[in-house]
Amino acid sequence: MKTTQTGKSARVNAQSRRLFYCIVPFIILCFMFSYFPLHGWIYAFYDYKPPLKLSQCEFVGAKWFTMIFANKTQVAQMVQVMKNTFAMSLLGMATSVLPIGFAIFLNEINCKWFRTLVQTLTTLPNFISWVLVYSVAFSLFTDSGMVNTLLVDHGIITAPIKFLDSDAHTYLWMTLWNLWKGLGWGAIMYLASIAGIDAELYEAARVDGANRFQLMRHITLPCLMPTFFVLLMLSVANFLNNGMDQYYVFQNSFNKTHIQVLDLYVYNIGMGSSMSLGTAISMLKSVVSVTLLMLVNFVSKKTRGESII
Repeated sequence: MKTTQTGKSARVNAQSRRLFYCIVPFIILCFMFSYFPLHGWIYAFYDYKPPLKLSQCEFVGAKWFTMIFANKTQVAQMVQVMKNTFAMSLLGMATSVLPIGFAIFLNEINCKWFRTLVQTLTTLPNFISWVLVYSVAFSLFTDSGMVNTLLVDHGIITAPIKFLDSDAHTYLWMTLWNLWKGLGWGAIMYLASIAGIDAELYEAARVDGANRFQLMRHITLPCLMPTFFVLLMLSVANFLNNGMDQYYVFQNSFNKTHIQVLDLYVYNIGMGSSMSLGTAISMLKSVVSVTLLMLVNFVSKKTRGESII
């Protein structure tokens, strides 16, 4: 009996080692792209002036961190940037319920080829770069674009509407573009969750006389809630991480006040003013993001009994 247990233990250990070797490449990639770049934070403690070597630059300690809050102009800029960041993040969280509805109704389409077509067409925009998205927007919504041309030719408007070179409704436009690009992709996880729902629940509900909308409301939607709350908590943890690509390609001198989120502001400061100051702001953003993640994880553990990390 002891020999049998020893052989079984050896097989389990061998299988565990093989599984570990499978994830080693991903651990290496995670270290290279997520942890190794953190050594660049050292620039926040120097007065870095390219193309000098870091050793040739003056060590200034916490100068750039104090400058963020000491300069009134800098503080006013940061306040506006944080307003933009909070607005974009809150709108993103508010629209995060739309992929659930889209996935539920998409799953209810009985025609398989049509369902596949709709899912494919709504998922493809996720793989289009924001540069190409802006090219499409430029072709459609400039003063001489297709939309303004049609509206003027049909007498609906007398002068072209400034969709892109205007600061009006910047938050709304950015949210709509982000929704168009990510709706189908965001629904994929919910479609996978729907596929995992026990079919016997639907059969029992049909026997009790439930119609399709009642099945969606009382079975499909409740079963999707755990997935939704996990994704919602992750979005709260990434509240300050709006990304930069979308806002970078759509920014111009007209809408810069309301389109400049924190990630874009760090880039503009780092590339245009001071790389050291940009690094300092980025460090503070990372610290706040990690703090939010820990807070959300704590709240999740206390309220739902489950943690996300």
